[in-house]
Amino acid sequence: MTANLPEPVSGTCAIEALFLSHFRSHKVTRIEPKARLVALYGPNGAGKTNILEAISYLSPGRGLRRAVPEDIRRREDAAPGWKVAARLRVGDTQHELETWAEAGAGRHVHVDGKAVPQNRLGNLLRILWLVPAMDRLWTEAAEGRRRFLDRMTLSFDPAHADDALRYEKAMRERNRLLKDQVTDAHWYRAVEAQMAATGAAILLRREAAIAAVTAAQRDGLDIFPKAALALIGPDADEDFPRTEEALLDALSERRNRDMSAGRTLVGPHRCDLSAIYAAKSIPARETSTGEQKALLISLVLANVRALAMATGAAPVVLLDEVAAHLDQERQAALYDELDALGAQAWLTGTGRELFDALGARADYLQVTDDAGLSIVSEAGLNNQH
Repeated sequence: MTANLPEPVSGTCAIEALFLSHFRSHKVTRIEPKARLVALYGPNGAGKTNILEAISYLSPGRGLRRAVPEDIRRREDAAPGWKVAARLRVGDTQHELETWAEAGAGRHVHVDGKAVPQNRLGNLLRILWLVPAMDRLWTEAAEGRRRFLDRMTLSFDPAHADDALRYEKAMRERNRLLKDQVTDAHWYRAVEAQMAATGAAILLRREAAIAAVTAAQRDGLDIFPKAALALIGPDADEDFPRTEEALLDALSERRNRDMSAGRTLVGPHRCDLSAIYAAKSIPARETSTGEQKALLISLVLANVRALAMATGAAPVVLLDEVAAHLDQERQAALYDELDALGAQAWLTGTGRELFDALGARADYLQVTDDAGLSIVSEAGLNNQH
């Protein structure tokens, strides 16, 4: 049984205009890129990554830093909150998107002037990213790899976010029953049925995403390594329950063990993403730091390629400080691949020379710091107002 990917749609996905208000180091910043490739350069701490983070809030979730809304507000100005707004080109149509949070409040989202649930952003714009914190993906705990896999899965099927929320809500209720030492099976039936149904859907979509990215790797550049990906259970147990029926049976059978632990120990929240470095036939975690970085880049490019094939449009790609870790040949190959795939890519680096291979294909924006205030400029024209 396989999950269906979205029906193909033609067109382009791009941010035509971006506006930041009181967002971290940016008081008021406007950017209107003319090219699909945007190179942001400047010293560390100037606010380049903050721009990428703002863009990441045009998609569901907590952004590329996983911050809470209150931590994003620019505090130096005693601002009441922060705001990110964008004009998007999706296929043949334009959309106006706004997301913001006031001090002490949750995040709001408006599309074309109407309030929408945050999870619906995935239906509008696909965004992928690679940031330095992900360099430890293959050596850190499984939670980081699950997030990476779920972002990949969400890019193919926005409904993944809804099932994930329903699953988490049901699991919290089951964990409460376990901690309260409730033994009456009647109290568990409905919540376990919800977990089994949504859990099976989550696993099915993850498998479909892995299959799509694996297939897309075959058409990738040889200069970037390939990986054999697999969804595994805890301790690499390949026999973990995957179907709704198997999950329901496992949840029922393991109540006593879970009660002793005080939490649910079976289900998609316990799975892991395995990656074998194909050229050496060894786990990704055993490769060098440079090989692990190159493998991550390869997987992100494969994700872009698979989305372009599945939906007819490449996603927006955010690459933070990636070029600095590549030699000139790989830098040029990365830029050529992004250009060939038709993706709008926003890249950061400390120096403009890191983007020499982009030539005239990119917009070049310099980001500098002025006493804690980020200034964005192009060809000497200030974009800060």
